Amino acid sequence: MYWQDDKQGREFEVPDDVLDVLFSIECRELPVDHAHDLSEAILRAAPWLADEPVIGIHAVHVAGSQNGWERPEHGTGSRLLLSRRTKLTIRAPQEAVPRLQEGLRGAVLDVGGCRMVVGEAKTRLLSRQGTIFARYVVAESADEADGAFLARTASELSGMGIRVRRALCGKTHHLSTPGGGVATRSLMLADLSPEQSVTLQERGLGPLRRMGCGIFIPHKGIDPVKGAEDD
Repeated sequence: MYWQDDKQGREFEVPDDVLDVLFSIECRELPVDHAHDLSEAILRAAPWLADEPVIGIHAVHVAGSQNGWERPEHGTGSRLLLSRRTKLTIRAPQEAVPRLQEGLRGAVLDVGGCRMVVGEAKTRLLSRQGTIFARYVVAESADEADGAFLARTASELSGMGIRVRRALCGKTHHLSTPGGGVATRSLMLADLSPEQSVTLQERGLGPLRRMGCGIFIPHKGIDPVKGAEDD
């Protein structure tokens, strides 16, 4: 008997419709709570980005500890110490990438009183990995219970054709804006198919993508979310 399954072993190829654009930067430090300031600084340099619905601006993150330095808690008013390898990452549709690279290359940004000089950029495909993580997903309120947050998230994902098998949410963080704080939760999803993972990375989850919310990145496994937040 000869049996062939067309799906067996077929490798999923990640499309290049949406890419991460990684800019080198010269920047010594940033406020821990810099999402709004970074978004505003980038939009001042490239105002046309406001009309690109797919654009997502990753918050800048560094290791939880380095050379005896411990990262301050979110919302303390303290600053992150950046290394030379730290990148500014923007998720963008492929057709917008050349204009984005040209528009930000050489820009000098004021991010909450910190000077950031933007350099050259390279692109990176999204990940086909089945475990992905978002540091910030907008919550209904600071008091939204874990179960309610996860149920609402599962409903939104279902609307994208994504069935949640394993999910874990983390503690609440508040992102500062001129209109007040925005309550967010971290969220890890596991056991996604490559197609589901890429779809969610392309589309994001919830509002405020330009403040780094709802942007998913690959993660090694469904370890405690606190550990993931510190990566």
